[in-house]
Amino acid sequence: MLIFMFHVHSFIKCILLCGSGWLFMSSELKSWSDSRQYCRDHGADLVIINTEEKQRHISSFIKERVWIGLSDRENEGIMKWVDNSPLKQGFWARGQPDNYQERNEDCIELMPSDAVLENWDDRPCLENKRGICEK
Repeated sequence: MLIFMFHVHSFIKCILLCGSGWLFMSSELKSWSDSRQYCRDHGADLVIINTEEKQRHISSFIKERVWIGLSDRENEGIMKWVDNSPLKQGFWARGQPDNYQERNEDCIELMPSDAVLENWDDRPCLENKRGICEK
């Protein structure tokens, strides 16, 4: 079961008591790398979305653009998750990924959308957003 944590006190309890499978959102807007470090500092990492069920679940909670644990920072066009596994199934918005105007759009955000199976976008990694962490 996946749970989304928002409150600081619940988050602290989760860090101490939760097993794997818990999700929480970072409290501050950060670059992709800084968001990943925030997750790692709290015993987690940016979320890996590798099933339609998980994609639907996470999409049902988000209200803003957020970082997920996917990028092609190491090799343009080769998407890898933070655990170094390759992307097998993507949930891209139309026309994505596009590396728009070759702006080094190497990090992947999940956007709030009614089209929950088509809401990933590649963005410049230095943009500031919250990250979704998975413990």
